[in-house]
Amino acid sequence: MPKVQRKKAKRKTKKKLVIVESPSKAKTIEKYLGSRYKVMASLGHIRDLPKSTMGVDVEENYAPHYISIRGKGDVIKELRKEAKKADSVYLAADPDREGEAIAWHLSYLLGLDTSDKNRVVFNEITKDAVKNAFKTPRSIDMNLVDAQQARRILDRLVGYSISPLLWSKIKKGLSAGRVQSIALNLIIKREKEIREFKPEEYWTIDSQFKAGRTKFDASFYGYKGKKVALHNNDDVVNIMQKLDQKKPFKITRVERKERKRFPALPFTTSTMQQVANNSLRFRTQKTMMVAQQLYEGINIGKGGVVGLITYMRTDSTRISSLAKHETATFIHEKYGDEYAAVKPRKGKLPEGAQDAHEAIRPSSVLRTPDSLKDYLNKDQLKLYSLIWSRFVASQMTPAVLDTMGVDIVQNEVIYRAKGSKMKFPGFTKVYAESKRKDNELPDLNENDEVTMVKNQPNQHFTLPPARYSEASLIKTLEENGVGRPSTYAPTLATIQKRYYVKLVSRKFEPTELGEIVNEMIEKCFPDILNVDFTAQLEDHLDEIEEGKQKWVKVVDSFYQPFSKEVAAADDKMAKVRIKDEPAGINCDICGAPLVIKLGRYGKFYACSRFPDCRNTKPITKEIGVTCPICGQGEVVERKSKKNRIFYGCSRYPECDFVSWDKPVGRACPKCNHFLIEKKTKKGKQVKCSNCDYEEEIQK
Repeated sequence: MPKVQRKKAKRKTKKKLVIVESPSKAKTIEKYLGSRYKVMASLGHIRDLPKSTMGVDVEENYAPHYISIRGKGDVIKELRKEAKKADSVYLAADPDREGEAIAWHLSYLLGLDTSDKNRVVFNEITKDAVKNAFKTPRSIDMNLVDAQQARRILDRLVGYSISPLLWSKIKKGLSAGRVQSIALNLIIKREKEIREFKPEEYWTIDSQFKAGRTKFDASFYGYKGKKVALHNNDDVVNIMQKLDQKKPFKITRVERKERKRFPALPFTTSTMQQVANNSLRFRTQKTMMVAQQLYEGINIGKGGVVGLITYMRTDSTRISSLAKHETATFIHEKYGDEYAAVKPRKGKLPEGAQDAHEAIRPSSVLRTPDSLKDYLNKDQLKLYSLIWSRFVASQMTPAVLDTMGVDIVQNEVIYRAKGSKMKFPGFTKVYAESKRKDNELPDLNENDEVTMVKNQPNQHFTLPPARYSEASLIKTLEENGVGRPSTYAPTLATIQKRYYVKLVSRKFEPTELGEIVNEMIEKCFPDILNVDFTAQLEDHLDEIEEGKQKWVKVVDSFYQPFSKEVAAADDKMAKVRIKDEPAGINCDICGAPLVIKLGRYGKFYACSRFPDCRNTKPITKEIGVTCPICGQGEVVERKSKKNRIFYGCSRYPECDFVSWDKPVGRACPKCNHFLIEKKTKKGKQVKCSNCDYEEEIQK
C-alpha cells in the first residue's frame, strides 16, 4: 500500500504591530523594519477630555474623565483588531511628554499592561536609529505621562473656568488660557508703551573723508576728548562753527585689533521658529509643519523614504558624539582642516530646559541641501538648508576679522571711524548670519592728514519700542520661562483665531476685543498674567517629569487659590457691550442702515434690523483695479478665516476670481494674463500670474 504524503500546513507567522501618530511616519518606519512588522497610525491623540464639560473631577483628586475622540471610532476598532492578531504591540509615538501620553492612552484602549516593555523612542527616523530603538524597548514612563496630564488638566481648569465668564460678560466664542493670556498681555503692554511714547530729538553728523584716493565714512564723536550728544540744531551749529574748511584733519588715534566672531549654536525649536520667521518669512505654524515633514520622512530616490532631521521639539543644543564625528570628517574633507573646530562651542542650557533630546540637526550631514533639491519642495528645501547650514557652522571655527578704529581731529572736534576686514571666513563659509557689508578703512597711521569730503548733519527722533513679531514674541516668552517648545505655535494661532490680535505688516497689534478680554483677566486673575508665577508652574511640571513632585499636589496648589478668584470674578467683572458702529451705507435687501459688528473672524457689515433682516456682508477695501476675469466688478481686499489677506471680485459669487497676490491692473505683454505684485526683501516686484515674465524690483 503506497504511502500517502501529507503536505505540512504552513504556519502563518504572527506580525508585530507598531503604532505611531502619522501615516507618513508609519510608511517610513515600516520600510526599515521589514515584513515581520505592521506599522499603523493612530492619527494623533485618540483619547482626550470631553469638549462639552470640564471633564475633571475636582472633588476626586482632579481625576480626568477621558473619552475617545469623536471620529476616531474606526481607527480604534482597527487598532484593536490588529492588536489581537499581533504577536506583540509596540508604541512608537514621538519622544516627548505628549508622545508618552498618546502611548499611555493607546495602552489603555488596547488593554496592554503599562509595565510591559513596549515603548519605543527614537530621536531621528533613520534606519539605524529605528532598528537600535527596537533592540531596547522600555515601559511607559508614568512621570512623563503625569507631567503631560498635569498640563492638560491645568489648562482645562483655567480655560473652562474663565471662558464661561467671558461669554456671559462680553460675547460667546471667547477663551482664556495660561500661556495665551500672557502672550496677549505682552502684546497689549507693548502697545501701551507705543501709545505713551514721547519722541525726543537728537542729531548726528555723518561725514566722508579722503585719504589719498580712498574715501571712507566717519561720524561726529565729541569735543576736547569727550563724547558729546547733539540734542538740537543749535548743538550742531556750535560744532560746525568750530571747523575750518581749509584746514586738513589729523589722525590722532589708530587702534588695530583682531576680533573673532563665533558661530551660533544649532537650532532649538524656538530659535528655529525665530530665524525661519525673520529670514524665510515663515509663520510659526508653517515652520513646524514643514519641520514635521522633514522629520517624518521624505522619498529621496534611491535612498528611499528617510527622516532628514532629528526631532523638532527640543530646548537643547546638545549634539550626539556620532553626529559630531561625522560632521568633523565632512568639514575636514569639504572645506579643509582649518575650518573644523577642535572644540565646538557648547551652549549653556537655559534655566528650565528639559534637555530630553538633541538639538535640531540633519540626520546625516552628508545629505547636503544641493543633493536633495530634486526631492524637496520649495519650502522644505528652504528650511532644510537653514537647519543644515546652521548645524554645520556650529561645528566650525570662528570667523576672524581685522578691526580698525580711528579718531580724526581738527580744532579739538573729534570724528570717529570704525572698520573691519575679513581675515579668515571660518563658519561664515557655510552660514552667514548677517549680510551687512563690513566698512573697510584705508591703511591709516597716527599723524596722517585726511581731507573732509562731506559733512552732513541729520535730524532724528527716538522711536517707540517695536511691536512684537512672531519671532520676537516667542523669544520673550522663552526668556521669561513661559510655555515650552511645543506650545508656542498653537498659542500664537489661538490669539489670532479668537481675534484678540491681528498681524499687520508681520507685527502683532491688539484688537479692541483683545484689550477688553485682557483688562478683565488682569483685574480678576492677576496670577494668570504673572510671568514669574507661570514660569514657576512650568518648573513644577518639569519636577513631575523628573519624579520629584506628584501631579495632584501641583494641580491642587494652583487650583485652590484660583477657584476663589473664579468665585469672586463674577461680581468683579462688569458686563461689557461692544457697540455696533454705523457703517454709513444702507442694506441692499431692506434699505435699513448697515452697522459694523464684531464677529468671530473680525468685523463685518450687518443689517441694523437683525434678526428681522439677516443680511451680512464682509468689509472689503477696493484697490482701484478692475476684475481681470469678468471686467465688470472691482478687485477688493478681503480676509480669510485665518486673517490672511486675499483679493477677489466684488461681484462674487457671480464672478469667482480670487488671488492671494495683489493684481496691478495690467496685462502681461507675453501671455496677456493679469500681472500681480509680490513683496521681496529688496522691494516690490511685478510678475505674471501665468508665465515667467517679471519686471525690475521697485525698491
